[in-house]
Amino acid sequence: MQFPTYSSPHLPGQNKVARMMREVLLALVPGILCAWWFFGWGVLINILLAMLTCAAAEAAVLALRGRPVKATLADSTALVTGVLLALALPPLAPWWLPVIGALFAIVVAKQLYGGLGYNPFNPAMVGYVVLLISFPREMTLWNAPFGLGAERLDFGASLAWVFGNRLPAGLDLDALTAATPLAAVKTQLGMGQTLREITATPLFGAYAGRGWEWLSFWYLVGGLYLLYRRIIAWQIPVGMLGAIALLALLFHAADTDAYASPLFHLLSGATMLGAFFIATDPISASTTPRGRLIFGAGVGIFAYVIRTWGGYPDGVAFGVLLMNMAAPTIDYYTKTRVFGHPSDKAGDKR
Repeated sequence: MQFPTYSSPHLPGQNKVARMMREVLLALVPGILCAWWFFGWGVLINILLAMLTCAAAEAAVLALRGRPVKATLADSTALVTGVLLALALPPLAPWWLPVIGALFAIVVAKQLYGGLGYNPFNPAMVGYVVLLISFPREMTLWNAPFGLGAERLDFGASLAWVFGNRLPAGLDLDALTAATPLAAVKTQLGMGQTLREITATPLFGAYAGRGWEWLSFWYLVGGLYLLYRRIIAWQIPVGMLGAIALLALLFHAADTDAYASPLFHLLSGATMLGAFFIATDPISASTTPRGRLIFGAGVGIFAYVIRTWGGYPDGVAFGVLLMNMAAPTIDYYTKTRVFGHPSDKAGDKR
Protein backbone atom coordinates (compact mmCIF):
# COMPACT_ATOMS: atom_id res chain seq x y z
CA MET A 1 0.00 0.00 0.00
CA GLN A 2 1.34 3.41 -0.99
CA PHE A 3 1.23 6.22 1.58
CA PRO A 4 1.47 9.95 0.79
CA THR A 5 4.52 10.23 3.09
CA TYR A 6 7.34 7.76 3.75
CA SER A 7 7.59 8.43 7.50
CA SER A 8 4.84 8.61 10.07
CA PRO A 9 2.30 10.04 10.17
CA HIS A 10 1.59 8.44 6.81
CA LEU A 11 -1.80 10.10 6.35
CA PRO A 12 -1.62 13.91 6.24
CA GLY A 13 -3.84 15.81 8.65
CA GLN A 14 -6.73 17.89 7.41
CA ASN A 15 -6.62 20.68 9.98
CA LYS A 16 -4.40 23.09 8.08
CA VAL A 17 -4.07 26.53 9.65
CA ALA A 18 -5.54 28.33 6.63
CA ARG A 19 -8.55 26.01 6.52
CA MET A 20 -9.16 26.42 10.24
CA MET A 21 -9.00 30.21 9.99
CA ARG A 22 -11.41 30.21 7.05
CA GLU A 23 -13.81 28.10 9.11
CA VAL A 24 -13.53 30.59 11.99
CA LEU A 25 -14.28 33.51 9.66
CA LEU A 26 -17.25 31.63 8.25
CA ALA A 27 -18.56 30.89 11.75
CA LEU A 28 -18.34 34.60 12.60
CA VAL A 29 -20.56 35.67 9.69
CA PRO A 30 -23.92 35.25 11.53
CA GLY A 31 -22.65 37.29 14.47
CA ILE A 32 -21.22 39.96 12.16
CA LEU A 33 -24.51 40.31 10.31
CA CYS A 34 -26.42 40.51 13.59
CA ALA A 35 -24.02 43.15 14.93
CA TRP A 36 -24.43 45.17 11.72
CA TRP A 37 -28.23 44.94 11.96
CA PHE A 38 -28.41 46.14 15.55
CA PHE A 39 -25.46 48.54 15.70
CA GLY A 40 -25.05 49.85 12.17
CA TRP A 41 -22.41 50.32 9.51
CA GLY A 42 -19.68 51.15 12.00
CA VAL A 43 -19.30 47.43 12.71
CA LEU A 44 -18.34 46.67 9.11
CA ILE A 45 -16.12 49.75 8.86
CA ASN A 46 -14.22 48.65 11.98
CA ILE A 47 -13.78 45.15 10.56
CA LEU A 48 -12.45 46.44 7.25
CA LEU A 49 -10.01 48.87 8.90
CA ALA A 50 -8.73 46.27 11.38
CA MET A 51 -8.33 43.54 8.75
CA LEU A 52 -6.45 45.79 6.33
CA THR A 53 -4.19 47.12 9.09
CA CYS A 54 -3.45 43.63 10.42
CA ALA A 55 -2.57 42.33 6.96
CA ALA A 56 -0.41 45.36 6.12
CA ALA A 57 1.38 45.30 9.49
CA GLU A 58 2.10 41.58 9.22
CA ALA A 59 3.42 41.97 5.67
CA ALA A 60 5.67 44.87 6.70
CA VAL A 61 7.15 43.10 9.72
CA LEU A 62 7.68 39.87 7.78
CA ALA A 63 9.48 41.79 5.04
CA LEU A 64 11.72 43.48 7.63
CA ARG A 65 12.51 40.09 9.18
CA GLY A 66 13.25 38.53 5.81
CA ARG A 67 10.44 36.01 6.17
CA PRO A 68 8.08 34.85 3.39
CA VAL A 69 5.21 37.31 3.19
CA LYS A 70 2.74 35.71 0.79
CA ALA A 71 2.76 32.27 2.41
CA THR A 72 2.30 33.69 5.90
CA LEU A 73 -0.52 36.04 4.95
CA ALA A 74 -2.26 33.15 3.20
CA ASP A 75 -2.89 31.41 6.55
CA SER A 76 -5.47 34.17 7.36
CA THR A 77 -4.49 34.38 11.03
CA ALA A 78 -3.96 38.14 10.72
CA LEU A 79 -7.44 38.54 9.24
CA VAL A 80 -9.01 36.59 12.12
CA THR A 81 -7.15 38.79 14.61
CA GLY A 82 -8.50 41.89 12.87
CA VAL A 83 -12.08 40.65 12.86
CA LEU A 84 -12.04 39.62 16.53
CA LEU A 85 -10.53 42.94 17.56
CA ALA A 86 -13.06 44.89 15.49
CA LEU A 87 -16.03 43.02 16.93
CA ALA A 88 -14.92 44.01 20.43
CA LEU A 89 -14.77 47.72 19.53
CA PRO A 90 -17.64 50.23 19.70
CA PRO A 91 -19.30 50.79 16.30
CA LEU A 92 -18.82 54.56 16.63
CA ALA A 93 -15.08 54.29 17.15
CA PRO A 94 -12.96 56.80 15.18
CA TRP A 95 -10.87 55.30 12.37
CA TRP A 96 -7.60 55.47 14.28
CA LEU A 97 -8.87 53.28 17.12
CA PRO A 98 -9.04 49.97 15.17
CA VAL A 99 -5.84 50.94 13.35
CA ILE A 100 -3.84 51.45 16.57
CA GLY A 101 -5.31 48.31 18.14
CA ALA A 102 -4.52 46.22 15.06
CA LEU A 103 -0.96 47.56 14.85
CA PHE A 104 -0.32 46.74 18.50
CA ALA A 105 -1.91 43.29 18.15
CA ILE A 106 0.20 42.25 15.16
CA VAL A 107 3.49 44.09 15.66
CA VAL A 108 3.89 43.90 19.44
CA ALA A 109 1.74 40.98 20.61
CA LYS A 110 2.50 38.63 17.71
CA GLN A 111 5.48 39.40 15.48
CA LEU A 112 7.87 40.74 18.14
CA TYR A 113 7.51 37.38 19.91
CA GLY A 114 8.41 35.54 16.72
CA GLY A 115 5.13 35.26 14.86
CA LEU A 116 2.48 32.55 14.76
CA GLY A 117 3.10 29.84 17.33
CA TYR A 118 5.36 31.91 19.56
CA ASN A 119 3.00 34.56 20.94
CA PRO A 120 2.11 33.85 24.60
CA PHE A 121 -0.88 36.21 24.59
CA ASN A 122 -3.95 36.45 22.40
CA PRO A 123 -3.04 39.28 19.98
CA ALA A 124 -6.60 40.59 19.52
CA MET A 125 -7.14 40.87 23.26
CA VAL A 126 -3.80 42.59 23.77
CA GLY A 127 -4.81 45.20 21.21
CA TYR A 128 -8.23 45.58 22.82
CA VAL A 129 -6.90 46.02 26.37
CA VAL A 130 -4.31 48.58 25.21
CA LEU A 131 -7.13 50.61 23.64
CA LEU A 132 -9.40 50.20 26.66
CA ILE A 133 -6.76 51.48 29.06
CA SER A 134 -5.42 54.22 26.77
CA PHE A 135 -8.65 55.60 25.28
CA PRO A 136 -11.49 54.95 27.76
CA ARG A 137 -13.78 57.65 26.35
CA GLU A 138 -13.62 56.41 22.76
CA MET A 139 -14.07 52.81 23.93
CA THR A 140 -17.46 53.64 25.42
CA LEU A 141 -19.04 55.04 22.24
CA TRP A 142 -21.57 52.25 21.80
CA ASN A 143 -24.63 53.37 19.92
CA ALA A 144 -28.08 52.24 21.02
CA PRO A 145 -29.18 49.02 19.31
CA PHE A 146 -31.71 49.19 16.50
CA GLY A 147 -35.26 49.26 17.84
CA LEU A 148 -34.78 51.56 20.82
CA GLY A 149 -35.91 54.65 18.96
CA ALA A 150 -32.44 56.22 18.80
CA GLU A 151 -31.11 57.86 15.64
CA ARG A 152 -29.40 55.53 13.17
CA LEU A 153 -26.57 56.59 10.85
CA ASP A 154 -26.65 55.44 7.25
CA PHE A 155 -23.47 54.35 5.47
CA GLY A 156 -22.45 57.81 4.30
CA ALA A 157 -23.08 59.39 7.71
CA SER A 158 -21.14 56.56 9.37
CA LEU A 159 -18.13 57.21 7.11
CA ALA A 160 -18.34 60.96 7.85
CA TRP A 161 -18.29 60.30 11.60
CA VAL A 162 -15.56 57.64 11.57
CA PHE A 163 -13.16 59.56 9.31
CA GLY A 164 -14.18 63.17 9.86
CA ASN A 165 -15.84 63.29 13.28
CA ARG A 166 -18.87 64.93 11.64
CA LEU A 167 -22.52 64.15 12.36
CA PRO A 168 -25.56 65.17 10.29
CA ALA A 169 -26.97 68.61 11.05
CA GLY A 170 -29.20 68.69 14.13
CA LEU A 171 -27.82 65.41 15.50
CA ASP A 172 -25.49 65.15 18.46
CA LEU A 173 -23.61 62.22 19.94
CA ASP A 174 -25.98 61.85 22.90
CA ALA A 175 -28.79 60.97 20.51
CA LEU A 176 -26.77 58.03 19.19
CA THR A 177 -25.00 56.51 22.16
CA ALA A 178 -26.27 54.42 25.04
CA ALA A 179 -24.68 52.48 27.86
CA THR A 180 -24.13 48.80 27.27
CA PRO A 181 -26.27 46.51 29.47
CA LEU A 182 -23.26 45.49 31.55
CA ALA A 183 -22.21 49.12 32.04
CA ALA A 184 -25.77 50.17 32.91
CA VAL A 185 -26.11 47.44 35.53
CA LYS A 186 -22.73 48.19 37.12
CA THR A 187 -23.26 51.97 37.21
CA GLN A 188 -26.84 51.96 38.46
CA LEU A 189 -26.26 49.28 41.07
CA GLY A 190 -23.54 51.56 42.43
CA MET A 191 -26.13 54.34 42.63
CA GLY A 192 -28.38 52.26 44.89
CA GLN A 193 -30.94 51.00 42.37
CA THR A 194 -32.12 47.41 42.39
CA LEU A 195 -31.64 45.03 39.51
CA ARG A 196 -35.39 44.84 39.00
CA GLU A 197 -35.56 48.62 38.52
CA ILE A 198 -32.59 48.68 36.18
CA THR A 199 -33.80 45.91 33.87
CA ALA A 200 -37.28 47.44 33.59
CA THR A 201 -35.93 50.05 31.13
CA PRO A 202 -36.22 49.63 27.33
CA LEU A 203 -32.48 48.89 27.12
CA PHE A 204 -33.14 45.36 28.35
CA GLY A 205 -34.93 42.52 26.62
CA ALA A 206 -36.25 39.21 27.91
CA TYR A 207 -32.97 37.86 29.31
CA ALA A 208 -30.25 40.46 28.73
CA GLY A 209 -29.72 43.67 26.78
CA ARG A 210 -31.97 44.29 23.78
CA GLY A 211 -30.02 43.28 20.71
CA TRP A 212 -27.14 41.89 22.76
CA GLU A 213 -29.00 38.67 23.54
CA TRP A 214 -29.53 38.06 19.81
CA LEU A 215 -25.90 38.84 19.10
CA SER A 216 -24.81 36.32 21.74
CA PHE A 217 -27.18 33.73 20.26
CA TRP A 218 -25.59 34.00 16.81
CA TYR A 219 -22.08 33.80 18.27
CA LEU A 220 -23.27 30.64 20.02
CA VAL A 221 -24.51 29.25 16.68
CA GLY A 222 -21.13 29.99 15.12
CA GLY A 223 -19.35 28.38 18.06
CA LEU A 224 -21.44 25.23 17.78
CA TYR A 225 -20.50 25.09 14.10
CA LEU A 226 -16.81 25.19 15.05
CA LEU A 227 -17.39 22.35 17.53
CA TYR A 228 -19.21 20.33 14.87
CA ARG A 229 -16.33 20.88 12.43
CA ARG A 230 -13.82 20.01 15.19
CA ILE A 231 -12.00 23.29 14.74
CA ILE A 232 -12.11 23.87 18.50
CA ALA A 233 -12.41 21.51 21.47
CA TRP A 234 -15.39 21.60 23.82
CA GLN A 235 -13.47 21.97 27.09
CA ILE A 236 -12.67 25.71 27.01
CA PRO A 237 -16.20 26.89 26.09
CA VAL A 238 -17.78 24.53 28.61
CA GLY A 239 -15.32 25.53 31.33
CA MET A 240 -15.76 29.25 30.74
CA LEU A 241 -19.55 29.27 30.35
CA GLY A 242 -19.97 26.83 33.22
CA ALA A 243 -17.87 28.95 35.59
CA ILE A 244 -19.73 32.14 34.74
CA ALA A 245 -23.13 30.45 35.03
CA LEU A 246 -22.28 28.77 38.34
CA LEU A 247 -20.97 31.94 39.98
CA ALA A 248 -23.90 33.97 38.67
CA LEU A 249 -26.35 31.35 39.95
CA LEU A 250 -24.84 31.32 43.44
CA PHE A 251 -24.78 35.09 43.87
CA HIS A 252 -28.14 35.63 42.17
CA ALA A 253 -29.72 33.08 44.49
CA ALA A 254 -28.22 34.91 47.47
CA ASP A 255 -29.51 38.36 46.40
CA THR A 256 -31.67 38.72 43.31
CA ASP A 257 -31.72 42.54 43.60
CA ALA A 258 -27.94 42.95 43.52
CA TYR A 259 -26.64 40.17 41.25
CA ALA A 260 -27.77 39.43 37.70
CA SER A 261 -28.99 36.01 36.63
CA PRO A 262 -26.84 33.40 34.84
CA LEU A 263 -28.70 34.02 31.56
CA PHE A 264 -27.95 37.73 31.77
CA HIS A 265 -24.23 37.06 32.12
CA LEU A 266 -24.19 34.38 29.42
CA LEU A 267 -26.02 36.59 26.90
CA SER A 268 -24.24 39.88 27.67
CA GLY A 269 -20.99 41.44 26.56
CA ALA A 270 -18.31 39.26 25.05
CA THR A 271 -19.24 36.02 26.82
CA MET A 272 -20.14 33.93 23.76
CA LEU A 273 -17.59 35.57 21.48
CA GLY A 274 -14.93 34.97 24.10
CA ALA A 275 -15.91 31.40 24.90
CA PHE A 276 -15.91 30.10 21.31
CA PHE A 277 -13.67 32.43 19.31
CA ILE A 278 -11.17 34.13 21.64
CA ALA A 279 -10.35 31.89 24.60
CA THR A 280 -10.01 28.90 22.23
CA ASP A 281 -6.96 30.36 20.47
CA PRO A 282 -4.79 27.24 20.01
CA ILE A 283 -1.51 29.16 20.47
CA SER A 284 -2.08 31.07 23.70
CA ALA A 285 -4.54 28.72 25.47
CA SER A 286 -3.94 25.44 27.26
CA THR A 287 -3.58 22.38 25.05
CA THR A 288 -4.24 19.38 27.30
CA PRO A 289 -7.84 18.17 27.83
CA ARG A 290 -7.90 18.81 31.58
CA GLY A 291 -5.87 21.97 31.10
CA ARG A 292 -8.46 23.39 28.69
CA LEU A 293 -11.20 22.91 31.28
CA ILE A 294 -9.13 24.66 33.94
CA PHE A 295 -8.17 27.41 31.48
CA GLY A 296 -11.77 28.03 30.43
CA ALA A 297 -12.99 28.02 34.03
CA GLY A 298 -10.29 30.51 34.96
CA VAL A 299 -11.33 32.87 32.18
CA GLY A 300 -14.95 32.62 33.34
CA ILE A 301 -14.07 33.29 36.98
CA PHE A 302 -11.96 36.34 36.16
CA ALA A 303 -14.63 37.66 33.77
CA TYR A 304 -17.36 37.38 36.41
CA VAL A 305 -15.25 38.85 39.21
CA ILE A 306 -14.21 41.87 37.11
CA ARG A 307 -17.78 42.41 35.89
CA THR A 308 -19.18 42.29 39.40
CA TRP A 309 -16.54 43.98 41.55
CA GLY A 310 -13.88 45.31 39.17
CA GLY A 311 -13.48 48.64 37.48
CA TYR A 312 -14.65 47.55 34.01
CA PRO A 313 -18.11 46.45 32.87
CA ASP A 314 -16.75 43.36 31.08
CA GLY A 315 -13.78 41.24 32.04
CA VAL A 316 -13.50 38.65 29.29
CA ALA A 317 -10.41 40.21 27.69
CA PHE A 318 -8.63 40.51 31.03
CA GLY A 319 -9.61 36.96 31.93
CA VAL A 320 -8.17 35.61 28.68
CA LEU A 321 -4.86 37.46 29.09
CA LEU A 322 -4.49 36.47 32.74
CA MET A 323 -5.07 32.82 31.90
CA ASN A 324 -2.68 33.09 28.93
CA MET A 325 0.04 33.69 31.51
CA ALA A 326 -1.00 30.57 33.39
CA ALA A 327 -1.39 28.29 30.33
CA PRO A 328 2.18 26.84 30.33
CA THR A 329 1.97 25.94 34.03
CA ILE A 330 -1.51 24.45 33.59
CA ASP A 331 -0.28 22.30 30.70
CA TYR A 332 2.74 21.16 32.72
CA TYR A 333 0.62 19.86 35.59
CA THR A 334 -2.15 18.36 33.43
CA LYS A 335 -0.13 16.68 30.68
CA THR A 336 -1.29 13.23 29.74
CA ARG A 337 0.94 10.21 30.31
CA VAL A 338 2.81 9.16 27.19
CA PHE A 339 1.67 5.77 25.88
CA GLY A 340 4.05 3.08 27.11
CA HIS A 341 5.66 5.33 29.71
CA PRO A 342 5.56 3.89 33.26
CA SER A 343 3.56 5.76 35.88
CA ASP A 344 5.26 7.22 38.94
CA LYS A 345 4.20 4.25 41.08
CA ALA A 346 5.50 1.77 38.54
CA GLY A 347 8.74 3.74 38.38
CA ASP A 348 9.11 3.47 42.17
CA LYS A 349 9.04 -0.32 41.92
CA ARG A 350 11.90 -0.55 39.46
